Amino acid sequence: MYHLKKLLPGMLAIFFLFACQSAEKKDNKSGATSLPHVKETMANFSDSLSKDHFKLELIGKKPAETKLLFTIKNAAGKEIYRTQIAAKALFDNYDTELDLSKEKNQVTFLHEEAENFFAEENFLEPAVAESEQPDANVPDKAFYNELKKTGLNGFKYRLGKESNLYIAWSEQLQKVQVYYKCC
Repeated sequence: MYHLKKLLPGMLAIFFLFACQSAEKKDNKSGATSLPHVKETMANFSDSLSKDHFKLELIGKKPAETKLLFTIKNAAGKEIYRTQIAAKALFDNYDTELDLSKEKNQVTFLHEEAENFFAEENFLEPAVAESEQPDANVPDKAFYNELKKTGLNGFKYRLGKESNLYIAWSEQLQKVQVYYKCC
């Protein structure tokens, strides 16, 4: 009996360890994907010498109610950009190409969007080349020309299959602005 009392705590710990591992394996085999997701990276953006912190969070419990929260903080930790993208708006843009009628497909789609959000091709160095000229997709020609002079980098992200926003830091206004909207 004395030996059993000594072994009981160890046996219980082993039992709980195996029970937890078994539950994790079941979740992974079912293909269930949880919604919470955070993607982060560092890149030169508001300053050519120090890196800014880019972060994308999926916020919500159900895919159709989820928001993609995109923020940028400068090297000093000050938030310089914040926007939310409704997952439902993204689903509506892709419903003719993808089967997004099932929650599982919606979750997979959102995770893929998050993984691709900070793809290398979305970081534009510089935002605007000196030889480029503004076109009808430029909302603010003065800002566009400012970017040509400063040579600061830009970042693009999509709001749908045919809708991209290009943003950059304005030295003059000390804030992030859209410098191009396009397909």
